Amino acid sequence: MKLRKIIWLVLGLVVVVAAVYLLKAGLSDAADLQYQFAELSKGDVENSVSATGSLSPVTTVEVGTQVSGTIDRVSVDFNDIVHQGQVLAVLDTSLLKLAVLEAQANVEKTEALLQEAQSNYNRNQRLFERGLISEADLLPFSVELKTQNASLTSAQAAFSRAERNLEYAVITSPINGIVVSRDVEEGQTVAASLSTPTLFVIAQDLARMEILAEVDESDIGEIKEGQEVRFDVATYSDKEFSGTVKQVRLQPETVSNVVTYTVVIEASNEDGYLLPGMTATIEFITDRRTDVLLVPNKALRFQPDEKQMMAAMEKMRSERQAQRQTDGNQPPSERPADSSGAGGGGQAMGPGQGMGGAQGSPPNDIGSVWYLDDSGNLRPAMLRTGLSNGTQTEVVASRDLTEGMKVIIGTGTGTTTSSSSSNDSQRRGPGFGGPPPGF
Repeated sequence: MKLRKIIWLVLGLVVVVAAVYLLKAGLSDAADLQYQFAELSKGDVENSVSATGSLSPVTTVEVGTQVSGTIDRVSVDFNDIVHQGQVLAVLDTSLLKLAVLEAQANVEKTEALLQEAQSNYNRNQRLFERGLISEADLLPFSVELKTQNASLTSAQAAFSRAERNLEYAVITSPINGIVVSRDVEEGQTVAASLSTPTLFVIAQDLARMEILAEVDESDIGEIKEGQEVRFDVATYSDKEFSGTVKQVRLQPETVSNVVTYTVVIEASNEDGYLLPGMTATIEFITDRRTDVLLVPNKALRFQPDEKQMMAAMEKMRSERQAQRQTDGNQPPSERPADSSGAGGGGQAMGPGQGMGGAQGSPPNDIGSVWYLDDSGNLRPAMLRTGLSNGTQTEVVASRDLTEGMKVIIGTGTGTTTSSSSSNDSQRRGPGFGGPPPGF
């Protein structure tokens, strides 16, 4: 008998010690477990397509020379403002003036020959009219007259060409603008025999710039004319510039099997910060929502562990059973119209916005977040998601979520934090975590 009592006493002590140990461990875990919260707020969210491109003036004119020669004088330099007709450079005109004199002398010589041919023709024409010579005798004089007339026209054209070449020796600006490039120096010889060499590049108006952006074929379908564009340049990292899409060129370019399309963007440059040749980092605004309720994506990815989730589900089941018993004891006129709706001032999900799909699976735009109610109990909140920028997501509809409400984005014990207890929750479409299991 004594031995049996001793055995039972020992077993009782073991059970008590184990219970005390488990209780302390549970309290320690509860004390160490800390939720991290984020407050819901309203704001703007947008989607964009990124690209890069180089800045250039809207209108540029390359000024060259149509005659060959040696540059005698250069009158402008880089960044000089020029006006239409202003002299930019002058070629050596010595040979060109001699060509004009030669052409003029040739015209005078041809005029003299024409005068002689005209006199011979007139004299023989009178003899022909009197019947003193035949028509065959008159024909050479007629041909000579026409030949000299043609020679005079050719000589006059050569004279005009020589004068024009002399005028071309003075290179002037065709437009009002600013010199952005000068590729010639005094004493340099330019040859215009095969192609016109470029001496100057003039930008008409640097107050308006354009960007030629290369957009990947996977994103080009989202780019439309008139679309808003935001961009920045490396030298002004603290400034943000804006523009609009002017043209989407249909000609593709393929480099290393990557197909891109050129998009022309027009931007204002009234302050003169943008310079030709700068590289711009561009964002095409493809979609935007303003003044909408936003939830952090961390909250959508968060899932409590199995123990916490089962406890929350059991708590909610108990409350629903208690609510049904309470409703069953009330007269029909005093029962609430909707016992399934949760509190809060968020937008309710309307018809066709249920959580389940056609086969019982949740749609891609359904998600869930977790929060603590007034009693400190863990609760899930369902929501329909909308536009996302990778950090925050638009809340399209929810019965529970309101502005200023705090939702859980992770847990921490000591220095270890976690935003999700399940890797699968990050692979469930735009709704991230999706509905809690069993919901």
